[in-house]
Amino acid sequence: MKKKLFSFIVLAAAAVFVLAGCGGSKSSDSKERKYVVGVTTEQQKEIWKYVGKQVAKDGIKIDVKIFSGYTEENPALADGSLDLNSFQHVAFLNNFNKENGEDLVPIAFTLISPFGLYSGIEKGSTGDYKNAEKKIKSYKDLKDGDTVAIQNDVTNGGRALQLLDAIGVITLKKDAPESPTVKDIEKYNTKIEIKEIQADQIASVLPDVTAATINTNFVNDQLNTTPREAALYIDTDHLEKVNDIYKNVIAARKEDENKKDFKTIVKAYQTPEVAKLIEKTNDMPAW
Repeated sequence: MKKKLFSFIVLAAAAVFVLAGCGGSKSSDSKERKYVVGVTTEQQKEIWKYVGKQVAKDGIKIDVKIFSGYTEENPALADGSLDLNSFQHVAFLNNFNKENGEDLVPIAFTLISPFGLYSGIEKGSTGDYKNAEKKIKSYKDLKDGDTVAIQNDVTNGGRALQLLDAIGVITLKKDAPESPTVKDIEKYNTKIEIKEIQADQIASVLPDVTAATINTNFVNDQLNTTPREAALYIDTDHLEKVNDIYKNVIAARKEDENKKDFKTIVKAYQTPEVAKLIEKTNDMPAW
């Protein structure tokens, strides 16, 4: 009888232990808050995986979803498929909100991509861009009659015009908007011809122009070089002349902009360690 009673007590204790273990697991899971962040590159995914490790101790789990372009991230954030996204600058976000009647908001600066002016190349020049024969060696070599290609979209084209203003080739009107257009040019200090071209096509027209502004991702992918190696002028070397609207941000829905967990995530992102990861991608920390 004593033996049976002892066995019963042991089994009962084991059952309590198992139930306690299950209860502990359930409690832990219920405390973990999961957020999905949308990005566009593997490099950004790695940065956010690092951030996720830092906030895990606060009960926050970050899942990172990569998108192939720039058209799906904001609709996904607006409809709740994402909790945050991290791929765009303020100008892009503002334009999306305006065109779609949304109210997504930036909650923190992340990085800023260098934006440069590059020389055209001589027709018939062979080899990659770094070894091609360049038309000019300095932006100061631009002269009357030269052609400069810029992006034909409002946000990138506006940044290109601000770059040309910064180097003194043109002067923008004092009341020019944050993203100016060619209509906002007050004066051509050097009488160049500005040719507006789709951003991803500019690299291909370098034999036909004297110089061009090119987005860094296309410099990397299409010219197989970097701004630091090849640009005649990089606007982020003169950050005081670059409008804040060209800084990339973490975006959230309006109702979530003051969420406590998001403040924790921002704090984990804006650190010296993340800054070093950003610099490895040829970008610059923007906070």
